[in-house]
Amino acid sequence: MAGARRAAVLGSPVAHSLSPVLHGAAYEALGLRGWTYERLECTAEQLPALVGALDAAWVGCSVTMPGKKAALAVATTASARARRLGVANTLVRTDAGWVADCTDVDGVAGALLGAGIPQPAPLAAGLRDVVLLGAGATASAAVGALYEVGNEDVQLVVRDPDRARETAAVVDAYGMRGLVRTFDEVAAVDTSRAKALVNTTPAGAVDEALAARLVDGLPADAVVLDAVYHPWPTPLAAAAARRGLAVATGLDMLLHQAFGQVEQFTGRSAPRRAMHRALVRATGFDVRPP
Repeated sequence: MAGARRAAVLGSPVAHSLSPVLHGAAYEALGLRGWTYERLECTAEQLPALVGALDAAWVGCSVTMPGKKAALAVATTASARARRLGVANTLVRTDAGWVADCTDVDGVAGALLGAGIPQPAPLAAGLRDVVLLGAGATASAAVGALYEVGNEDVQLVVRDPDRARETAAVVDAYGMRGLVRTFDEVAAVDTSRAKALVNTTPAGAVDEALAARLVDGLPADAVVLDAVYHPWPTPLAAAAARRGLAVATGLDMLLHQAFGQVEQFTGRSAPRRAMHRALVRATGFDVRPP
């Protein structure tokens, strides 16, 4: 693709987004002169009009909260996983219109695999499940990722059971088994067979007592993935460190989801090492290399 091209991340608030760091590094490494990537403040209600006004120079949009449902609705067509999840974080321009996808699935799966999540055990050894905290768009994407890495059972732990309905529906759509409990029922959550504990709730939602209760019962080979990376360490990460468990973060998720976006926007293989180096430089965080 020759000439100037534009892309952006849409969300509110969006000033903190690290996506420009990743995409900018990718375009530079790929030699795509004239390509730019910016941040656009945009609510879910504003997204349809904003996307509709983008001219032909725009190749794609990354979409963060709160616009992931709106991104799916505004698309002309969508990937199977975006339709199944009911959300999209990626919009790609084609001659036929905007195509929606959800590379958040790749983000969660890549973070878990990079941290060494145990692969599916033989059936004779018994099924192992995952404990998933939260019930928003990221939680739904996490369900898709958990399915892709071989999970069959999910225990959803949520603050508001009414909000869990959409995520529980995604569990059903993948043919997985799900159990919903509230934070008040955490004493009944069994983590002894869980190969991963995944947190998609906002910073501060999981305190030290809750973190200890969930992490202390995990098997020695389990992985903890906390989508929160600031402030660090989170209570979950600290509890996992005390147990010597592998920990993945929201930055690992961000890196892996960006690979697919870059490839869909540019039609080229993502320069993974260059993107990883840029993220480490920008954050000072020890992000796992891809």
